[in-house]
Amino acid sequence: MIAPYGGEPFSTQDLHKNISECISKNEEHLADICKKIHDDPELNYREFHAHDNICDLLERLGYHVKRHTYGLETSFEVETGHGGRLVVFNAEYDALPGIGHACGHNLIATSSIAAFIATAEALRDSGREGRVRLLGTPAEEGGGGKVRLIRAGAYEGVDACLMAHPMGCMPSNLDGVAAGKSLARRQVKVTFKGQNAHAGVIPWNGKNALDAVVASYVNISLLRQQLAPTVRVHGVVRQGGAEPNIIPDSASLEYFLRGSTFAEVEQLSDKAKACFEAGALATGCQVDCAWQLDNDYKDMCPNLAIAREFTKHMHDFGREYVEDTGNQVMGGSTDMGNVTYEVPGFHGVFTIGTDDAKVQPHTPAFAAAAGTRPAFERALDCAKGMAATAYGLLTQSELMEEVQEKFREQMKPESKL
Repeated sequence: MIAPYGGEPFSTQDLHKNISECISKNEEHLADICKKIHDDPELNYREFHAHDNICDLLERLGYHVKRHTYGLETSFEVETGHGGRLVVFNAEYDALPGIGHACGHNLIATSSIAAFIATAEALRDSGREGRVRLLGTPAEEGGGGKVRLIRAGAYEGVDACLMAHPMGCMPSNLDGVAAGKSLARRQVKVTFKGQNAHAGVIPWNGKNALDAVVASYVNISLLRQQLAPTVRVHGVVRQGGAEPNIIPDSASLEYFLRGSTFAEVEQLSDKAKACFEAGALATGCQVDCAWQLDNDYKDMCPNLAIAREFTKHMHDFGREYVEDTGNQVMGGSTDMGNVTYEVPGFHGVFTIGTDDAKVQPHTPAFAAAAGTRPAFERALDCAKGMAATAYGLLTQSELMEEVQEKFREQMKPESKL
């Protein structure tokens, strides 16, 4: 029986039954969208087919879909429910150059779509107030799509935001981690300008921009000895000159700087800048450091109250997750970190059912594994836990109050140092 609007929420057992039946009922649609995204990998801000396929599916299911939202051609928004609080699920669907869905964004999109539908139906069937939104978030792979969405107001008025990310196998046969953490990241493009000269006839008339690159690269390598274990500095040479017999007048580097907190990355930026300037000074070249500040990825600040709630639900669904890994941080970075600075956030990590420890994100093997049936089933299992958690956030005031209190504690300036 459907409870009257504003009536009592489901019992946990009834909620889990409702969610499982909803996802089972829509499994064929979810499998189809997962395969379509996986088999047609599209790069950041060019996810046109993924955008249209997801929107078409949700419209067929009876939802009102807004396409091309917040000034981004491949973003979308679907919202349902009435009154109360608002919980958002992020859906990622961009791929990596050359290796397709090697980060499993087809699974991320599928799990968020499934969680959105299940939460929406649970609210409807229980008669409870609350709103749930599915937000299409393009360009996570280096494009900073969520950073642009934040600036456009996509997370204003949002009470919590949830999503989950696939990984390879984990120790002790765990199914995942609830409070996933990531490193903050900043990108810099460094260009050195020197002076051409014939390398055999009058090399003394030149100013070697490639030497400035090499000196800077060595400086960064020496700097690593004095960096904390949580810090990562890694880069490539983008341009090294035209011909061996011409002293290069232009050469360039591109680096990523990562740290356990965004404050750590900001401090690291000054040290890296000194390394580049020293390379220029030693060679008589000019240097331009183009810091990509509009594309900074902040560290993940998972809300532990949400993680605890999710872990309990996943146990009931037959999956074992670690609630929190303490100070252990995965080495990657994501623009979901920026979202967790704006609203209470959840970024769980689920395994995709492989036993091979070498099958990890950003590899061709992971791209292949992300298209398998076991990976799809793990994504749906995770979606059940996210849906149950979202329903609790919308219907349990005490839980949401705890979530908001933990968020306020996390965002205190002293906690970000």
